[in-house]
Amino acid sequence: MPMPYSEMGRRIHALILRNAPELRPTLWYGMPAYRRDGKVICFFRVDRYMTFGHTEDANLVREEGARHNLVPTSWSLTELDEATEAELSAIVRNAAT
Repeated sequence: MPMPYSEMGRRIHALILRNAPELRPTLWYGMPAYRRDGKVICFFRVDRYMTFGHTEDANLVREEGARHNLVPTSWSLTELDEATEAELSAIVRNAAT
């Protein structure tokens, strides 16, 4: 991954393993992903920005109080600050439950 995304990738990898130690790292379409029972739960990749996402095999959580039936499954980020790490940690924990 090109800079600065390679450093962000290392930090996201550590964050995922810290928040969902039951997930196992793997490659999925050539990019980092994390499996449970052989199924990909979450992944990250570099497009124009770094993208973190989870699949239909993750625990999909609808936004509390939402008046719609949309469930976010991917997020783009340009840097990994403290607030973003905290939110991403919560997303990983929810996806892995």
